[in-house]
Amino acid sequence: MKAPIALTIAGSDSGGGAGIQADLKTFAMLGVHGTSAVTAVTVQNTVGVSDVLEMPIALIQAQIASVVEDIGVDAAKTGMLSSSAIIDSVAAAVERHRLSKLVVDPVMVAKGGAKLLHDDAVEALREYLLPLAAVVTPNLPEAEVLLGRRIRTLDDRRRAARELVTMGARAAVVKGGHAEGDVTDVFWDGSRLVELGGERIPTNNTHGSGCVFSAAITAGLAKGADTLEAVVEAKRFVTQAIAASLEIGHGHGPVNPMFGLTAGRVDS
Repeated sequence: MKAPIALTIAGSDSGGGAGIQADLKTFAMLGVHGTSAVTAVTVQNTVGVSDVLEMPIALIQAQIASVVEDIGVDAAKTGMLSSSAIIDSVAAAVERHRLSKLVVDPVMVAKGGAKLLHDDAVEALREYLLPLAAVVTPNLPEAEVLLGRRIRTLDDRRRAARELVTMGARAAVVKGGHAEGDVTDVFWDGSRLVELGGERIPTNNTHGSGCVFSAAITAGLAKGADTLEAVVEAKRFVTQAIAASLEIGHGHGPVNPMFGLTAGRVDS
């Protein structure tokens, strides 16, 4: 049996709620074999991040090459890429290995507030990684950093999605979870503007929601879905994962991409 293959290029979360741990759980629940290239190891729990160790550039590149050369990759995603040097090297590897179905989750700040992207790496993200993205998935604070302006209204989100595509991404989803009121995500791929409404679930346990959303899009692309279809299904999946979020630890608990196992099945 040949399984679709997805690759996550991201950091490790020792608390298991975000990063490669969340990505691999999401891939598995959506019927995709997950592979990984670890960019950093974080000392992290539900309260916050207390330390970070970035992986050597050569080791990150070697992990990607090892997966591609033996197993192959149908779709890939990036998460925590903390420095400009890591971003540069990952972008070069994406081009070298022709990873055209790339989801860029521009991770900048952990749920507890710790910075996961150096200030001087933002320009590298704009210049080198955005133009390689099949879809980029910023939340509102991340979109504000990428675009250098405030984003407050739904109209702002529409403009932001269009601008991110102008900057090189083939599609953009500007997420509305940080907005006041509605949680509408705005998708734009150069021809289709689609607003994805959703229910705001009353919980503080949303750690890893961005990782799960972008990983679910990656899984959809790996299985052959077009970008909009993958985004729509990922929105449904992450909403269910948030609804089933876990009450663990003393801070922001994680969303639960394994909700289908608790229910005895994965909804299709």
